[in-house]
Amino acid sequence: MLVSRRLLSLDAFRGLTIAGMILVNNPGNGEYVYAPLRHAEWHGWTLTDLVFPFFLFIVGASLSFSLSRRMSQGAERSSLYFKIMKRSLILFALGIFLALIPRFDLATLRIPGVLQRIALCYFFSSLLFLKTGTKGRALISFSFLALYWLIMKLVPVPGYGAGILDYEGNLCSFIDTKLLAGHLLKPDFDPEGILSTLPAISTALLGTLGGDWLRSSRKTFTKTFGLLGGGVILVLSGLFLHPYFPINKQLWTSTFVLFTAGAALLFLGVCYGLLEGLKLRKGATPFLVYGTNAIFVYVGSSLMAKLIRVTKISGGSDALSLNTYIHAHLLAPWAGPYLGSLIYPLLLLLLWLGIMYPLYKRKIFIKI
Repeated sequence: MLVSRRLLSLDAFRGLTIAGMILVNNPGNGEYVYAPLRHAEWHGWTLTDLVFPFFLFIVGASLSFSLSRRMSQGAERSSLYFKIMKRSLILFALGIFLALIPRFDLATLRIPGVLQRIALCYFFSSLLFLKTGTKGRALISFSFLALYWLIMKLVPVPGYGAGILDYEGNLCSFIDTKLLAGHLLKPDFDPEGILSTLPAISTALLGTLGGDWLRSSRKTFTKTFGLLGGGVILVLSGLFLHPYFPINKQLWTSTFVLFTAGAALLFLGVCYGLLEGLKLRKGATPFLVYGTNAIFVYVGSSLMAKLIRVTKISGGSDALSLNTYIHAHLLAPWAGPYLGSLIYPLLLLLLWLGIMYPLYKRKIFIKI
């Protein structure tokens, strides 16, 4: 599909996020990963913990542009609902497809997942976008965060009580193990589980507010500093409330939403100021390449990573997965185990840049 107008800063931010996903999801060897490229073990955050909420935020900002454009072109609500449902189902199905590879074992299929959460957040945020204005979505978003906080603090878990936010005994884990036992990332927990999808929807809704701001008729300078100012307020709010409801990516706590949405506004503000305000676009091309075909790159790179990991090569006494073999025999001997493990996903990024660049040059953007 050919697209004539795109907001370069949003595409660049999306591409930066996709590059981050590839970088943190594909170490050469999972035993040798620099601390910032690992998720926080539980409470707290690392740079890696920003990647997924950034993408959900961008989903919200993007749908603000796409749905408003279709409505201005006179699209009927019924057709918009159909497109929203269709896209959500495709995203969810792609997530299930990736979860099935390579074993295609339905008995142990992980039902929650990254694309599944994106699908649900896109679906509900799109419906709310069509039904409510900016103020309404702001109210709903913060109401979801307050409701989630109350639920997590006040609803008791059998055998543990109320307000438990540890790995064992939290309400998210209890609900998931009751409803999706055997279909979770871990036997007793899934970071993309049922209850924590509620605040994740707020992440996307806050993204729609950012999109609304960028669509406004305000001057570029005003938009840039509005994004930066809003980002500072949300980041500080998340940090201020952290002692009362800890920032936690795996539980997707309300403070995590505030903190990461604020960080997303800061990153988007910088991108917007540089690319749209100062017109400093040199060096942004790789991120624009990833960002204009983000879902395709994510699905393709995830599929490639799975196939690489199941491809075995003899490494002496034991067979090694292809990525481990490359790390052990081609990268680590000269770069060291940690740097070699980082170089591996950087090579994948270069590979996907080469694959996607011809599409970008021809302005071919694969839409779902």
